[in-house]
Amino acid sequence: MTILLSTLNARYTHASLGLRYLLANMGELQEQTKIQEFVIGAKTTEIVERILAHKPRIVGFGIYIWNVEETNKVVGMLKRVAPEVVVVLGGPEVSYETNEQEIVRLADYVITGWGDVTFPKVCSDILNGPKPIMKVHAGHQPPMAELKLPYSLYSDDDIKNRTIYVEASRGCPFKCEFCLSALDKTAWPFNIDLFLAEMEGLHARGARLFKFVDRTFNLNIKTSLKIMQFFLDKIAANPDDPVYAHFELVPDHLPDALKEGISKFPHGALQFEIGIQSFNPEVQTLVSRKQDNQKAADNIRWLCDHSTAHMHVDLIAGLPGETVESFAEGFNKLWALGPHEIQFGILKRLRGTPIIRHTAPFGLVFDPHPPYTILANKHIDFQTMQRLVRFARYWDLVANSGRFTHTLPVLLGETPFQSFMAFSDWLYANTDATHRIALDRLAGMVQRWLAHTGMEAEAAAQLLASDFAPKGKTAHAHHPAPQRQARHLAA
Repeated sequence: MTILLSTLNARYTHASLGLRYLLANMGELQEQTKIQEFVIGAKTTEIVERILAHKPRIVGFGIYIWNVEETNKVVGMLKRVAPEVVVVLGGPEVSYETNEQEIVRLADYVITGWGDVTFPKVCSDILNGPKPIMKVHAGHQPPMAELKLPYSLYSDDDIKNRTIYVEASRGCPFKCEFCLSALDKTAWPFNIDLFLAEMEGLHARGARLFKFVDRTFNLNIKTSLKIMQFFLDKIAANPDDPVYAHFELVPDHLPDALKEGISKFPHGALQFEIGIQSFNPEVQTLVSRKQDNQKAADNIRWLCDHSTAHMHVDLIAGLPGETVESFAEGFNKLWALGPHEIQFGILKRLRGTPIIRHTAPFGLVFDPHPPYTILANKHIDFQTMQRLVRFARYWDLVANSGRFTHTLPVLLGETPFQSFMAFSDWLYANTDATHRIALDRLAGMVQRWLAHTGMEAEAAAQLLASDFAPKGKTAHAHHPAPQRQARHLAA
C-alpha cells in the first residue's frame, strides 16, 4: 500500500463520501490506495501510529471545519516522526484562504476545490516524477460523466452500521453569502439512470438509510420524482423492510407533482431538511438569498399537514441586519407552521464565503478558531449572542430531542421565542451548564420552571410525567421518539 486516504469524521456513524470518490477515481493507483477513517477526539499519537502501520508514502487528508484543528496536530506529529511521508491536503477548509493556515504550512501539497482528478495526478507525479513544483494545486473540475461513482466502495460494515451518504448532483445555483455553495456556478447533475443503478446495488447489499447531500434536491422535479419513485418501489416491494431517505429541499419550490409523490411515503421513510435561515426580507436581500417567504411557509405547512415526512427546518441567528426582535418574529412564525425540529444555528464565517463583505458595515466579529462562530455584530452584542448560543443548545436538549412532546407547547405558550429565551436564561443561571445535563435533572428543571412561572406544582409534575419518568420510577415512562425521528437522531 502506497497511498493512504484519511480524515477525522465527526462520529463513527459518518462515512466519508469524499474519500470514497477519491479512491474510485485513482485509476492505475487504486490498487495501491487504501482508506482509513478516524473520529475526532481520538488521541493524536494513536492516529499517527495507525497511519504509519500501513507504511504509506503519501497520506491524503480531507480537511473540514470540524476536524481542521485536530488534523493539524496529526499532520504536525506525522511530519516530526516520519518526515519522509508526503502529506497532501484537500477539502473545503483548505480550499480558501490557504496561505493563512498552519496546517497548510506543515503539509507538502494542497489541492483546492474538486480533487477527484487532480489528487491522482499529484500522487502520480510524486511517485513517478517529475515531482510537483507548486505546493497549491487548483482542483480540475471534469465533466460529470467522467467521474467514477464511489458507492461500491462502501463496505458491508459501512452499510450495516453507518450513514450512507449519496449525491445525485453537485453544486448549487443559489448565492446565499453565508454558504460555500455561493461560490458554485450552478448545480451539476449526475446521469440519473447510472446513479439509480448504484442505489439499486446499495439497496441489494442491505443499505436502508440514504442521506442525500445534494444542496437542491427538488430543483429538477423530473429527477426528484424518479429518485422518489425508486424508494417508493422499494417500500412497496418490502413494506416490512422500509428505506429511510433524507433530502434537502428548496423551501419555495414544491409543485403539485412533487407533493403527490411525497404524499405516498409512509411514516418513518422520509425526512426533509429545509433551510429557511431568515424570514426577514431585508436580511435575505443583504445576503443574496432569493426566497418567496409566503410560498416557503405555505409549503412547510402543507408538508406538516399532508405528509408523513419528518421536517427539520433551519434558522440562522447573527446574519447581517437581523436583530433579536426580527429573528424572534421569524422563529415564532416557523414554530406556528409545525415542523418536527427547528435547527437553531449560529452564523459561521466559512472560509471563502462572501459574508465577509458585511464585516465593516455590520460590525461582524467572528471567533478566529473553528467553527468561526459569530461573537457579536452591530445589532447583537457579545453577551446577547451568548444567550442565543445557550438557547440553541437548550433547544436541542428540550425541543429537538423529542422527549418533551406534551410539555413543550405549554412551556412555549403564545410567544415561543420569548418564553424559551426566559427559560434558557433561568436554566443557565440555575445550572451554570449547557452540556452534560442528565435527562432526569433536565426534566426536573423544566418542572421547576413551569412552577416558577405560575403552574400548579401538581399539574407541572403530571405534565412532565406524561413525557418522562424520573429515574427509578416506571409508572410513566417517557414516550419514545417516533421511528422516523429516532432513526434521524441515530444518524
